[in-house]
Amino acid sequence: MQQARDFSLHGAVDLGARQTAAQRRQQASKTTAAGEQAGPAGSVIEVTDENFNTEVAARSRSVPVILDLWAEWCGPCKQLGPVLEKLAAEADGAWVLGKVDVDANPQLSAALQVQSIPMVVAVVGGQIVDGFMGAMPESQVREWIGQIMQAAEQLGLAARPPGPESASAQGADGIGEQAADVPAPGSQAQGRAAPGRPGPDDLLADPGFSRAQDAMERGDLDGAAAAFEEILATSPGHPVATMGLAQVELIRRVNSYDQAKVRQDAQENPDDAEAQARAADIDLAVGRIDAGFDRLLETVRRTSGEERNKARLHLLSLFEAFPPRDSRVTKARSRLSSLLF
Repeated sequence: MQQARDFSLHGAVDLGARQTAAQRRQQASKTTAAGEQAGPAGSVIEVTDENFNTEVAARSRSVPVILDLWAEWCGPCKQLGPVLEKLAAEADGAWVLGKVDVDANPQLSAALQVQSIPMVVAVVGGQIVDGFMGAMPESQVREWIGQIMQAAEQLGLAARPPGPESASAQGADGIGEQAADVPAPGSQAQGRAAPGRPGPDDLLADPGFSRAQDAMERGDLDGAAAAFEEILATSPGHPVATMGLAQVELIRRVNSYDQAKVRQDAQENPDDAEAQARAADIDLAVGRIDAGFDRLLETVRRTSGEERNKARLHLLSLFEAFPPRDSRVTKARSRLSSLLF
């Protein structure tokens, strides 16, 4: 098995996805350095777990930032992304497009409560003010961006060119506090992102997230687990730390398995909850999310007593490795409820 630095979440808990995403990032950097950038300098930026607070939260106090959450495997993302990039180029700095590769940035994706992709959210004055999910036609995207710019104009941002002097002029207690009072444009529209997320400044503010990220990049599973546990000690139930710790624990378990033996044991012992739990771990690690969930759901259906309870508890622990609103988790929870009640 590959190490923690290759771990990702979206589309699949694919231990190779993060490495692939990092390679794409490196290639994109080379392209930019070679002068092949499609839009004006600064109109499209790459947003990561590490730079979110500076590139989005702070920048949004001087110019609206629109986040495009995408992944290489997502077909609709490839339709929507070029539309957003085209409009960002046309805007010529009036707003900034931030591209978030969810495979490369699972902590940020969880903090933003990503349910499905493509997902787009607008950040104005340090607050998430609106969003939508799914690929929309260019005309509808233009209309939505127009609403975002109206909200920004109410805050005095739309006419202000981006620049460090603008951001510093607002200060930490300036425009960001007012933004929460601005009605979210189109917030009742079907398919829009749900309100109530924490402000961008708070998403990954705990320094423990940086320590966990660094440890995972080094393949130091113990260090990553310790960092997440420290966060949970001070913020019990923190969704991002809970997810991160569950991911690390999954990797630890899978790294300790003889995978061929685990799969053979599961095949020969269909009603052995522990054998099925280990096989489900491997299913998730190689990206077969629904198959892993279904394996344990079937075990719950077939068994009773202690074996049934073991399968149920392990399934619940696997749910924690995903954002709470992940559609696959929602589907599996619903089926589990029907089996139990």
